[in-house]
Amino acid sequence: MIQSQEKSDRVLVRVSNLTEKKADEVVWVRARVHTSRAKGKQCFLVLRQQQFNVQALVAVGDHASKQMVKFAANINKESIVDVEGVVRKVNQKIGSCTQQDVELHVQKIYVISVAEPRLPLQLDDAIRPEVEGEEDGRATVNQDTRLDNRVIDLRTSTSQAVFRLQSGVCHLFRETLINKGFVEIQTPKIISAASEGGANVFTVSYFKNNAYLAQSPQLYKQMCICADFEKVFCIGPVFRAEDSNTHRHLTEFVGLDIEMAFNYHYHEVMEEIADTLVQIFKGLQERFQTEIQTVNKQFPCEPFKFLEPTLRLEYCEALAMLREAGIEMGDEEDLSTPNEKLLGRLVKEKYDTDFYILDKYPLAVRPFYTMPDPRNPKQSNSYDMFMRGEEILSGAQRIHDPQLLTERALHHGIDLEKIKAYIDSFRFGAPPHAGGGIGLERVTMLFLGLHNIRQTSMFPRDPKRLTP
Repeated sequence: MIQSQEKSDRVLVRVSNLTEKKADEVVWVRARVHTSRAKGKQCFLVLRQQQFNVQALVAVGDHASKQMVKFAANINKESIVDVEGVVRKVNQKIGSCTQQDVELHVQKIYVISVAEPRLPLQLDDAIRPEVEGEEDGRATVNQDTRLDNRVIDLRTSTSQAVFRLQSGVCHLFRETLINKGFVEIQTPKIISAASEGGANVFTVSYFKNNAYLAQSPQLYKQMCICADFEKVFCIGPVFRAEDSNTHRHLTEFVGLDIEMAFNYHYHEVMEEIADTLVQIFKGLQERFQTEIQTVNKQFPCEPFKFLEPTLRLEYCEALAMLREAGIEMGDEEDLSTPNEKLLGRLVKEKYDTDFYILDKYPLAVRPFYTMPDPRNPKQSNSYDMFMRGEEILSGAQRIHDPQLLTERALHHGIDLEKIKAYIDSFRFGAPPHAGGGIGLERVTMLFLGLHNIRQTSMFPRDPKRLTP
């Protein structure tokens, strides 16, 4: 057991760096035993480190006794080992490993941390593609088993790739907005009144009173605009007390939020947000090709397509497309999930893009703080953005006039006392502004073409899951 007894100058080589360039060198490697199989006087190990693995051979000879071969063969899978060995070129590529051109001829092996002999799930089962209709008798792992044993499930090459790519989404979001002159802010998650003025909030006890978990950083983003920060963004948890057990709803998710003052038209903001998403898509395709391909092996999917500039459709155009496809919908009706997906397919057929903006939603289906359209009182200055036919962003021009805001709140039957602080923040001069909120897990899921949000949430929270 390493208890930091001493400092060592031993250099550990990364598995990903074991290539032909290192042929005939003696190296030390720390990795997990992915698999082991003994054959007479020799034992083959596959050593895994993150998403990379290499074949290792322990054979009876100058450096290894029969006992050592037996010892190596009996190391439990997933145990962490330190191995000293010689890197050797192989004549035939090793198809089952990422390091295909070399193997490690083991001279010493130490167990650093032993894994229990019975694993709750097998990693090879966890990355097996689930082919519909083709039952080949080989095991796959169901979702609850994965999530109950998430620490093992996250070790698979697929999980490693998903969450590295997700980290890339955050990094690109920050990088793009900072380059555009935005300021990153942090907002409180414990608040005194429901952020959206509605239900669906979690109540927490706060000393002798009740408080709520923020459903959105909405109020605080807008206060920052009123405080002259002009362009702000934040990345943080968002809580929704909705009893929705679907493939795309979580009770806690990571929100990527944007708010920005504009000069004359809210499209200035809408275009800035769309461009930010395009920069993220481009960055993912440039920097994370390996991860995309790793996920594709288990979950095959068409590459994500987008246009520049981004396609913008008005709600009435979308209605016309749906009606043409035989869907009956009222002018002021919101899109249902099936209609949203169908619209995505129609847009893809017509414009060949997986990403588009739907603008000018009916005012009736948007929150009270949405600015009405100046020309058509039934429409609003609001928009959603879609990836592969699913909504990933909801945004709008906000009402920045306290009088109109009060009228709209009353129209929605909202208790003014509860949103007094919100309305008051606009009483001392507020620039026209708009913004939107993006769900990190949804963007990751839809970019990769996955079918369940729990695959892109590291430790998901839904109405039925609070652990691990």
